[in-house]
Amino acid sequence: MKQTLLLLFWAVAAAQAAEPDWKPIEDRAVTFLQRYLRIQSVNPPADSREAAEFFKKELEAAGFQPKLYVTDAATGKVNLLVRLEGKDRTKKPLLLLNHFDVVPVDRKAWSVEPFEGIIKDGWIWGRGAMDMKGTGTIHLFSMLTMKAMGEKPPRDVLMLVTADEETNGTYGIRTMIRDHWADIECEYVLDEGGFGSRDMFTTGGKLAFGISVAEKQAFWLRLKAKGTAAHGSQPIAENANMILLDAIAKALALPDRGNQNEVVARMRENLQQMAANKFTNAIQKNTISLTTLTSGVGSPVKINVIPSAAEATLDCRLLPGVSSAEFLSEVKARINDPRVTVEVASDPADPGASKMDTPLFAALKKALLTQHPDAVVTPILIPYGTDSVRLRQKGVTAYGFTPMVVDAATVATMHSDEERIPVSEFKKGIRIFYELLKSDF
Repeated sequence: MKQTLLLLFWAVAAAQAAEPDWKPIEDRAVTFLQRYLRIQSVNPPADSREAAEFFKKELEAAGFQPKLYVTDAATGKVNLLVRLEGKDRTKKPLLLLNHFDVVPVDRKAWSVEPFEGIIKDGWIWGRGAMDMKGTGTIHLFSMLTMKAMGEKPPRDVLMLVTADEETNGTYGIRTMIRDHWADIECEYVLDEGGFGSRDMFTTGGKLAFGISVAEKQAFWLRLKAKGTAAHGSQPIAENANMILLDAIAKALALPDRGNQNEVVARMRENLQQMAANKFTNAIQKNTISLTTLTSGVGSPVKINVIPSAAEATLDCRLLPGVSSAEFLSEVKARINDPRVTVEVASDPADPGASKMDTPLFAALKKALLTQHPDAVVTPILIPYGTDSVRLRQKGVTAYGFTPMVVDAATVATMHSDEERIPVSEFKKGIRIFYELLKSDF
């Protein structure tokens, strides 16, 4: 009965009209997102079974035939793929890429329950609203609306929802590329990354939409210091903690080589005046962040014991074109201490930037301007990582595109507290994607 009602909803929503009846579609999308946010697909363990079934039922009710890929049955990791047939099936598809999993929360730091999908003050609150259940719902409802309206995109459109983007995509995008490439092979992908803002990219309140075409390399290092255990009452030179702190300070002081980047150069050209904040600072140079420190003896640790070993991790983000091997050599040379080892803890990838002058980029810009005619649209480099890097390695043109206007404070809620998105922008996002899928690309 429920599935019949859903099918009736999409039939009524279309109603033979030239333009969708947007209010019921948007209202249903908001309700869907609220329910989606209530599914606690936290990573770890990234159990996406419930979320995948939730998407599957909505798609099947609208006449789609989604396919589920169980990539790790023990922990419930499931990916979902669905296809909307296009006019020219000889062209490789456009892939809409999003993910089911979300990062954990610190409930004490939230003013609302993070897994209730609450609407308050014009915002939808919840873990994953920005990253990236909101965009995933926009992908879904743009495809559903195309189907209901009898519209065909210029080429096939695929939507892939993966299980574990937040842990390097081992059972998500990596498995799909390795084992099911024939099912997802595409010319273009639209993923997370870019967004619209009046304060993130430029100054003076000018609306700018950033479409990400590249990302920095995630190059993680683990520093281990060896010293001599001793009583804390008697300071010694061979204190592993002090050895480690000195090594960290030397690494953090590594001078930036001032690498020029073509994407940032295009941003400066388009924006005229770039804003000064942690985002724009990070995309203009190589960066190093101290992320963890581990030391001490006993549990709880004894305050009066100097440990013989200490460890730290550094999250290094390198600009496209920078050699990770050369960067590692510089770090080691700067530390230059036989008591400290430096290990690589990640698998950096540098496929370079996607082409910025394509029919899809032009279509994105046109679709954005239908809702935001005053916006500047520019390619951007992002400092964080997405699944797109794996597809760029396969030669796919990949863009990061969240069709919402948000301020810097809202962007900062990703992986943080009080994550939320504006309801009005979420609704506009569905219209933007619908216009995009109808256009020529």
